[in-house]
Amino acid sequence: MNSIRLIWGPTLAALCCLWLMPGTGRAEPAEIRVYQGQKLHPFHRTYDNSIRGPQTVDAKKLRFKIDGLVAKPQRLTYARLLRLPHVRRVVTMPCVEGWSERLLYDAVRLKDVIMLAVAKPGVKTVIFHAADGYTSSLTWAWVQKHEVLLGFRINGLVLDKKRGFPFQVIAPGKLGYKWVKWVVAITLSDKPYRGYWERRGYSNEANAN
Repeated sequence: MNSIRLIWGPTLAALCCLWLMPGTGRAEPAEIRVYQGQKLHPFHRTYDNSIRGPQTVDAKKLRFKIDGLVAKPQRLTYARLLRLPHVRRVVTMPCVEGWSERLLYDAVRLKDVIMLAVAKPGVKTVIFHAADGYTSSLTWAWVQKHEVLLGFRINGLVLDKKRGFPFQVIAPGKLGYKWVKWVVAITLSDKPYRGYWERRGYSNEANAN
């Protein structure tokens, strides 16, 4: 069962952005392993299923791009994205390889991110671009119906280069290859799009059930 809790306000926004930015000298809290009675899988894991290994993204240099069929193309700083309202949710990610992991995510809503750029009529697809060149997509209709998130913390810890800093897509009900890590850009398109694994024969729907 998923659980969600709003955890945002103007004062907390300022504190959170400072706490998350690298180089502030602030120590991270202990990892959360149980949340509202639900046991969580660990933040740190030994395996890596990325296409080019862990990626290093400089938070201070990041300009998160939103382009394509939008009225106001955006290049957003990490701090600007973190000023959007946050949600906290326990979500299980099912992998096509047969395993799954249940984690606690702190995230911003994808709809709120896209709203900054103002989607134009005719959008059919949301394409996610990762720092390593990996891509995947979700249909605009599915995104509008479901609450897709961009996670920036797992189990209370800021994503690192192994876990997908700066952002990971959280798409409940979709298989893990739709949960793009190291997301640095989003493109809105009026055409279907097949990403890295989809071009290699995986379903573009990627429904978990």
